[in-house]
Amino acid sequence: MKISKAFSGIALTAVAALALSGCAGGGGSDPEVADSPEFAEGTTMAALADAGTITVGTKFDQPLFGLSGPDGNPEGFDVEIAKIIAGELGIAPENIEWKETVSQNREPFIQDGQVDIVVATYTINDERKEVVDFAGPYYVAGQSFLVPSGNPKGITSDPTTLGDATVCTVTGSTSEDNIREYTDNIITVDKYSDCIEPIRSGQADALTTDNVILAGLVDQNDGEFEVVDGTFTEEPYGIGLSLGDDEFRAFINDTLEASFTDGRWEEAWTSTVGDNLALPEPPTIDRY
Repeated sequence: MKISKAFSGIALTAVAALALSGCAGGGGSDPEVADSPEFAEGTTMAALADAGTITVGTKFDQPLFGLSGPDGNPEGFDVEIAKIIAGELGIAPENIEWKETVSQNREPFIQDGQVDIVVATYTINDERKEVVDFAGPYYVAGQSFLVPSGNPKGITSDPTTLGDATVCTVTGSTSEDNIREYTDNIITVDKYSDCIEPIRSGQADALTTDNVILAGLVDQNDGEFEVVDGTFTEEPYGIGLSLGDDEFRAFINDTLEASFTDGRWEEAWTSTVGDNLALPEPPTIDRY
């Protein structure tokens, strides 16, 4: 049986075996790529390493986390996390196949084998765990509200005070499930960026989703919008993969934990989100 050379012992010893490789898209750092790693035969890691490529589902419309760049490849924190995982498999960024993924198709893409992993502001929850597995979390966000600058409706992070305000969010998202506990005045769309025009036109008063997604939309629409202070949920972002692939999930968890301590996770954050949000503490991996 082959044993992983790139990840024996995890920890920082793995870093010494890494070689730098160029970045496929902008908005990130040059990732580290393992030199000819070996994995146990029959594992997903071995199959991906032998193929020299990985298909990653991520968002193409989420500023700071996953946004289509000038060359057509996505950029952002989720993208950099995916590159870290690919790098431990010996896969350089230019050999990653990016597949645009929205909230509604994350589970189907994993179940149908259209992607190997999903890294797409993907909240871990028990319902989703019934059909896919999660590694992570690699970040914990919180749900809040984006409103027009000046906040004309006086919306706060307390959803019980929404009154007659109309809220826009994405169909099939955790954000939709959460806000429906407080109001029926909801407009749903396919992508969070699709909420911008309804707010501009007055059809909606606010957009609700995770604060980091909202911060990215504010950054992209300079001066038009703001995010209210505070959050009303905790949203642990995980990496989706096929249900029951325990070895692959453990490998990704090991990779994430190593990146928390060796500086790769911090570099991924500072090179993408860092100008907009303060560096958070790395979360605790949930090895369920």
